[in-house]
Amino acid sequence: MSRLVALALLGLICVAAACSTSTSALAWGYQGHEVVGSIADQRLHANARQQVKQILNEPEAPPDPNAPVKLAAPRELKLQQAGPWADCVKSVVRHDDGSFHYEVDPLHLEYEVPCVPFSSAEDRARMADYAKRNWDDCSYRPRGVEIGCHNTYHFDDVAVQRGYFDRNEQGTNPHDLVAAIEAAIAVLRGKEAPAPFKIADKKEALLLLAHFVGDLHQPLHVGAVYLDAEGRPVDPDVAHLIDPATDTAGGNIIQDENLNLHREWDDIPTDIGEAATSELLKAAQAVPASQGPIEEWPKGWATDTLHAAHDAFQGLKFVPLSGSNSKWSVSFDDHTTYLRSMDAIKREQLAKGGARLAEILNAIWP
Repeated sequence: MSRLVALALLGLICVAAACSTSTSALAWGYQGHEVVGSIADQRLHANARQQVKQILNEPEAPPDPNAPVKLAAPRELKLQQAGPWADCVKSVVRHDDGSFHYEVDPLHLEYEVPCVPFSSAEDRARMADYAKRNWDDCSYRPRGVEIGCHNTYHFDDVAVQRGYFDRNEQGTNPHDLVAAIEAAIAVLRGKEAPAPFKIADKKEALLLLAHFVGDLHQPLHVGAVYLDAEGRPVDPDVAHLIDPATDTAGGNIIQDENLNLHREWDDIPTDIGEAATSELLKAAQAVPASQGPIEEWPKGWATDTLHAAHDAFQGLKFVPLSGSNSKWSVSFDDHTTYLRSMDAIKREQLAKGGARLAEILNAIWP
């Protein structure tokens, strides 16, 4: 079944069932995650490829342990399709009675396109269970509404004044993006996930890793600019405290009617599509091998992405706004030059993400 057909059927199902609106109406940029996964798929060694195939395609246990296991329709799930899974979880809603349900937003069926491979009852039960397990370990209320601790696993907000990733810096925490990657690696190596992460099994760890390594290579998922009331950069590490009034939420609240800075960086160049290109594969092949023990790799990659974030904020000026959900708009010293630089950085970061995802898995399963 093609994605377009599946999406059309999904729309009919939603209308018939009067689906309720999800609170997670977000643009996901799923193509970037699929490209990172596609690059990694083609760089896996034989043993790692076999392990990935086996883990990702194990039949899901039914929600009712007394019910018979239903074998899914024959399909081979690869890292390319696995990449968006952790964003699909954002459609899980916590209700006032404490229950968790995956809910399709009928006003934005396009959000379901990358989630079609996970549309079975068993897959959605896994997503709901993951969200429930990883909900209460921290409070995350980006717009005054609690949306669950697991949503903090997708990012760091290290000030762009820093030159490297350090756990003592503001914008990092024990449940951030780097820590989430470290937890997923631990589970894939047969260890327990460190607190606060609750990862059920190797399949869940692999689904998370495929996504979070992609997130780690998007510059605005690691580096952040903090601004004062006049739109001037400030350094949260000088005050040793992040002032909510200066936090730009990774560029998500730098926005006007024409542009959201974070979303601009989430979108990948349109000529790439949803899979690895020959140019990206060539660039991935040239990515240097990571140094030191595998446990240290995510921090090193975060430092590398922080340097890319420095470039992402070069040539930008910020203007305070009033009377809107955003706090600042952005202007460019030279918009054309900035767009060319953005395009080049995105291509480089996608190649690095795919190369490093494969590198982890090849190291775990040599």
